Amino acid sequence: MSVRPIRLFGDPVLRTPASPVVDFDAELRRLVRDLTDTMVDAPGSGLAAPQLGVGLRVFTYHVDGEIGHLVNPELELSEQTQHGDEGCLSIPDMTFPCTRAEQVTARGFDQHGEPLTMLASDLLARCVQHETDHLDGVLFVDRLDADTRKAAMRAIRAASWAGEPGPVVKQSPHPMFGRGM
Repeated sequence: MSVRPIRLFGDPVLRTPASPVVDFDAELRRLVRDLTDTMVDAPGSGLAAPQLGVGLRVFTYHVDGEIGHLVNPELELSEQTQHGDEGCLSIPDMTFPCTRAEQVTARGFDQHGEPLTMLASDLLARCVQHETDHLDGVLFVDRLDADTRKAAMRAIRAASWAGEPGPVVKQSPHPMFGRGM
């Protein structure tokens, strides 16, 4: 089991769009395992690689007893919406009402590079959208209506964990081909 620290609101990695995965190798499988172990330990419904400080388009989910992951997701959202409380492991112990698509079709790959299509609704659809937002550098508080967002930001600033120093960022030993993380 490899549980890693989760980056908190304010850490710049959470606002940085993640890069697509190009190598489906042992390192990716280790990342998926770390994401899963950390998510289950937290516990949470989902966890995206940037929340562990890794700028790759990968997330895991644990909804209704089903654990899975998706690499390089692309989403098609339904026009119907759902409104409900949403939280985030990077904004601990807080939930706020957020509107999301009721259903989503997610296409991507598994950790071995095999194509994967997910049809999700309700909580799983909310989770898939939330985690994909993380991969785009978007947090769920960005999707709140103006009044709720103001209240959320007040609560975040007052949180006991706000302003804590972030973990030390390690540089990848892999070539970045001129792209920074």
